[in-house]
This record gives sequence, C-alpha cells and structure tokens, in this order.
Amino acid sequence: MADKVFLVIGAGAGIGGHAAARFARGGYHAVLARRSDQAGLEKLVRGIEEDGGKASGTLLDAAADGTIEELVERVERDIGPISGALYNLGAQIGNRPLGDTPHRTFELGWRLGCFGLFRLAHALTPRMVERGSGAILVTSATAAVRGNAGQHSHAAAMGGRRMLCQTLNAEFGPQGIHVAHVVVDGSVDAPDTLGKLLGDRFEAYKAAKGEDGVIDPRALAETYWHLAHQPRNCWTHEIDVRPFTDVPWWNDNPPAAIDTRSR
Repeated sequence: MADKVFLVIGAGAGIGGHAAARFARGGYHAVLARRSDQAGLEKLVRGIEEDGGKASGTLLDAAADGTIEELVERVERDIGPISGALYNLGAQIGNRPLGDTPHRTFELGWRLGCFGLFRLAHALTPRMVERGSGAILVTSATAAVRGNAGQHSHAAAMGGRRMLCQTLNAEFGPQGIHVAHVVVDGSVDAPDTLGKLLGDRFEAYKAAKGEDGVIDPRALAETYWHLAHQPRNCWTHEIDVRPFTDVPWWNDNPPAAIDTRSR
C-alpha cells in the first residue's frame, strides 16, 4: 500500500497528466483517470514510472452514476489513502446559441462541471476528515467568473463549480481539508483539449501567441503542488493564472493604448 495517493480525474496529456507526474515526483502514488484513450493513458503512466514514480491508470465515465464513488472506494482499498485529489474535468460543449443548446447537452455540462465535483467531495471528504487532512484541487476556467454569449452550459457549470468550492471550504476548511479553486484564465498547451479543438492550426496558434504566450502545463503543475502543500495558516482558496501577455478576465476589452494583445 502507498503512504499517500494523488488522484486525478481528468488526466489528459495537458494539465492532468503533468500534475500527476509532479505529485509522483514528490513521492505520491498517482492515480490517473480519464474518459477514453487507453493507449494515451498507458503512455502517461509509463512516463511517470520511467521517471522513477509510481502510477496507476483507469478509464472512467465520470458522468455515469456511481463511477466516481466506486473509484474512490477502490483506490482507498487497493492502493492507499487519497491525500490529494485534482478535479480536472472540462465541461466545454462548444460555443452554442441558446436555441442550439438542447436540454441534454446543457445537463451534460453541469454533470461534468459541477455535479462530478460534488460526487467526488461527497465520497472523499469523510475519509479526509477522519484523517484530519487532505487537499482537493479544482481546475476551473474564465467562465466561472464571466459568462459570454454561446457559453450557457459552460458558464453555468463552471460558475456552479466555483460556488461549490466556496461551500466546501466553508464546511471542511475548519476540519483540515484544503479546497483550492484554480481559474485558468488563458490558453493551455494541451494536445488533448486545445490541440483537438484547433487541429492542424494548433502549432500556428501557439507561434502567434509568442514565447511564453501559452500556459505550460508543467509550470501549472508546480502551482498545484504548492497549493497542496501550503501551511494551513496561509491557505489559498482561489487563484487565477494566465500568460504574462494576456489581459485578465476582468479587463479583457481595454482601450487600444493599453491593449497588450496587439503588441
């Protein structure tokens, strides 16, 4: 049995995979869960093991009833106590006008973006409370704090995710559980998400953003590591990250004189 486990739900080749690798380098047994692509999952696990770490992988349909709960139970029973978890599932169902957003599509965004985190917390927090410690890290997006046209499902899901993190903090912070909401306010160099969205335009897009103009998931993994190991007298409950050239979400339409995006 491992002394401590880091569970990643949403372990693609970008944020989730790099966070798992970072925690494995720090002595955790990393458990990587993703919806599909067994070969991609095995590649991530193999890379961690070749780097000297310990890892396991599993395919997971997080929208299906009981799957997250069963995963937590299995990991705790067969691998070790989950000291830290990263909820990294996306909920982006595309840019859709309201009339082109069916009820089922809207609900799927909520199930992935908000309800899945609730289920993870419901299954995991009693175990963490019993141990008196633990960290639940939550990847979020600009949509958690700003709703744009065409983002009805995504913004509702991410806004709910943010508020859920606040209520979890209010209940479980005093019991030693650190919940951190991470607003990723910029593009991420992630082949499984942005790469698939842009296809053959991905490399050109990154080049156009310039050096350090896209978030490096390796660098972001260091932020997750720091959050999970902060002393409890100085916890960060929400943080936003973006490349140095990007304009923050709260000021993304500035006057031309200060619009750094055109420079």
